[in-house]
Amino acid sequence: MAETKTKKKGNKKVSFKWAFKEFIWPRKKILFLGLLLIVIRSLSGLVAPMEIKELLDVVVPAGDMGALYTILIIVSSAILVQAVSSFSLTRLLSVEAQHLISLLRAKVQKKLLTLPISFFDNNKSGALVSRVMTDVDGVRNLVGTGFVQLIGGMITSVITLILLININAMMTLFVLVPVGVFAFVALKAFGYIRPIFRNRGKINAEVTGRLTETLNGIRVIKGFNAEKQENAEFE
Repeated sequence: MAETKTKKKGNKKVSFKWAFKEFIWPRKKILFLGLLLIVIRSLSGLVAPMEIKELLDVVVPAGDMGALYTILIIVSSAILVQAVSSFSLTRLLSVEAQHLISLLRAKVQKKLLTLPISFFDNNKSGALVSRVMTDVDGVRNLVGTGFVQLIGGMITSVITLILLININAMMTLFVLVPVGVFAFVALKAFGYIRPIFRNRGKINAEVTGRLTETLNGIRVIKGFNAEKQENAEFE
């Protein structure tokens, strides 16, 4: 009965609410700044298409060189803003995500050393090393650029949709229909792929553990001429 409770507790799924409270909210200032940078980068990326429309519709037919220079200055400034915001975003969020990953790795390693000897007898050392080093990489999508890019992409999509509707509502609807079909198919595909992707870390840890044990015991393997058996196991 106690073992069953322990298994249920160990298999408890992590909710987004818990992850938000544990990882995202304590870093709300950095994430908000990153979101602001993404919005600035996205808006500056819309400047060039809008100015090109102005160039082809007004400036080129009129042959206005002054307006041409103005458009060049505006587009160049937008590209510069986009480059600076992208660089700042990478420096801000990527470094913070890597710092959190290092803290979680240390926390997992500290917890691992408190476990009894029987746990290490039943698990490969290489598999444990792989789990410690790779399992915590998932928080990169929460604290790194993944979560902020999701929010920033949604804001940019709404702004772009409004602009397209103002230009031509029927053409926008014509474009959204195949995009909606693609989104539906993608959701179904990701629903199928997600469990496989979730098990990938565990399988990779088992393979890494097997390879580590093979290399550590290479003298024994060669002594018993078991190279073919180990190759088959690894494959």
